[in-house]
Amino acid sequence: MRVSTRGDYASRALLSLALRDNYTSPTSVRDLAERTGLPQPYLEQILLSLKGVGLVRSKRGVGGGYVLARPAEAITLAEIVAAVDGPIAAGDFGEPHQDGACDHEGQCVLLGVWADVGNHMREHLSSFTLADMVSQARGVRPVARTHSG
Repeated sequence: MRVSTRGDYASRALLSLALRDNYTSPTSVRDLAERTGLPQPYLEQILLSLKGVGLVRSKRGVGGGYVLARPAEAITLAEIVAAVDGPIAAGDFGEPHQDGACDHEGQCVLLGVWADVGNHMREHLSSFTLADMVSQARGVRPVARTHSG
């Protein structure tokens, strides 16, 4: 799996909202674009997608903008990425034992492995909340590493 630019931008935008001292006060798209270095037109599209799945709320008018729809502790990276990139999976190969997927030599074994890889990616991204990222960004908690590299 590869996190797309949309997934990265969505994560950066929501992290920026979560990093605000008063994260219940709306942030304009322009301010958010300036703080994150993201292109404003693309950011607007992403925020609309995030609003559609209930990760952010918007307020119109003077002093309007976007706020997190839930506490940072209740929003995971998996939710953010899935909101803009679709389901988190290793590939679109199908499921074992469905629709003739096991008709060819070894295919069922590989389909099981790919499904397992997708599950691990989803679980790993689900283990990080925006609150975790805020703590890491503020130096309260070191950045988690799952393997050396």
